[in-house]
Amino acid sequence: MADLTGADHRGPTGRGERATGRPVPAVLPPSLGAWLGPTALLASLVVVVLGVLYAGHGEPDGVDRWISRPTADSVRPPWRGVALAADFLAEPAGAVMLVVAAVAGCLLLRRPRAAVLVVAGTGLTVGTTSLLKPLVGRTIHGEGNLSYPSGHTAFLTAFALVVALLTVSRLRLGRTAGASLVLAASLGAGSAMGWAQVALGAHYPTDVLGGWCTALAVVPATAWLVDRAADQVADRLGDRRVGPMVDAGRRERP
Repeated sequence: MADLTGADHRGPTGRGERATGRPVPAVLPPSLGAWLGPTALLASLVVVVLGVLYAGHGEPDGVDRWISRPTADSVRPPWRGVALAADFLAEPAGAVMLVVAAVAGCLLLRRPRAAVLVVAGTGLTVGTTSLLKPLVGRTIHGEGNLSYPSGHTAFLTAFALVVALLTVSRLRLGRTAGASLVLAASLGAGSAMGWAQVALGAHYPTDVLGGWCTALAVVPATAWLVDRAADQVADRLGDRRVGPMVDAGRRERP
């Protein structure tokens, strides 16, 4: 993975600056880049290792058997209602609702690259889980129910990560406060959705861990790419604006 530090975000007068000279906030805060890079690499390794270990499995074993044996009625009311509510947030209707609300908020705050990250970060994370499932081939409750990694857990974790990154950037939090917020958001969202998926019998605990790590691997890389692409576009627009001004200045010289 390329350097995720996001250290240089200046613009036409240095990368990432608006024509007004005000700096464009990076969606990957420079204070977190050096921490999230290694974290993303470690998360990627965990996803691969778990995928290899459980490839083709159709029954819980090892840590999954020890933690839980998921069934359709593992949780009863009123907690079943809580689990179903959490599950809904990563269903198509719930996911679209969350993403649309977040994108609207970003646009209202005039943060277009943040809006792009909301869509790209969550979309690529879920897309990655969809690609991995047939490759790993792990099933639950019979053939055809591919379970590793958990797409629901990956989505909500990715969404929470994106919101946390935008909050860190918006509030200009330092490394310690920012890292704490990002960690708390990812753990909170991943744990809530992971519990719901295991409780409803939709996934094994290791499926949940795989989904959580998928989000940790994909979102920081996506944020870095969004910043890089936005800075390149800003540079090109800046060159187009500065070029005619320079030519005009030359023509006005005696």
